[in-house]
Amino acid sequence: MREWLGAMVTGGIVEYDPATGAYELPAEHAAFLTRAAAPNNLAVTTQFVALLGAVEDRIVTCFHQGGGVPYSAFPRFHEVMAEESAQTVGAALVNSILPLVPGAIEKLRAGLEVLDIGCGSGHSLNVLAAAFPASRFTGYDFSEESIARGRAEAERENLSNVRFATKDVTQFDERGRYDLITAFDAIHDQAQPRLVLRNIAAALRPAGVFLMQDIRSSSFVHKNSDQPVAPFLYTISCMHCMTVSLAAGGEGLGAMWGEEQSLSLLAAAGFGRVEVKQLPHDFMNSYYIATKN
Repeated sequence: MREWLGAMVTGGIVEYDPATGAYELPAEHAAFLTRAAAPNNLAVTTQFVALLGAVEDRIVTCFHQGGGVPYSAFPRFHEVMAEESAQTVGAALVNSILPLVPGAIEKLRAGLEVLDIGCGSGHSLNVLAAAFPASRFTGYDFSEESIARGRAEAERENLSNVRFATKDVTQFDERGRYDLITAFDAIHDQAQPRLVLRNIAAALRPAGVFLMQDIRSSSFVHKNSDQPVAPFLYTISCMHCMTVSLAAGGEGLGAMWGEEQSLSLLAAAGFGRVEVKQLPHDFMNSYYIATKN
């Protein structure tokens, strides 16, 4: 405890009074470093440092031999990702993110068929199901553990208008079924992102909308120097996003695939109109509102 506190004091996080030997976590520091501080909790994101450090040796091997590190090598990934998603996406979804799509709130109140691709533990979808009882929600993810978490939360909240299914989204074929499809920080991880985007376009009804949240960046490294957390994002990409795709024989886009490549892949998938929007409080993400017409 003493050595840990030494690190916290010299790092400027905890304060120390040499006269009394007392340590204190100031309230203004706690406002960014405890779970009670959501959505401003920086500690949630920094859990990725330890998570990725656990696969460092395997990533180094991939530098020499190629290939990638599979999802199974990241045992806490879904748990950490669910916590971060709850405070970033879940907390802002109804009041900030959905209003980026013209008319979305009113239509959801009236009743829409909604699909979330790569839904993870399903918290965001459950938030929507609770907020819009007239709409029907479906969540797909390949992780059985995550889907079980989503179902358990839906049961606790007595939500009857949401369902979750374990599914490889490269293999789903549901043509013209959904009014709104969402993907939050999920497309760049896919082994076959181009195929997944084509499947999404096919699954939309003619007037349907695809809302894709992804990392705000350029596809060109020299244009990312002003992104305040670019080194961290490239590290996350190198040690998770890109490598899990490569492990599945995939394209390995990585988290920093960027706006230029995103727009190119959306166009190739059949989306004729795409708007890119940002939120004032969110410097890490861009929101793509894509339609086929």
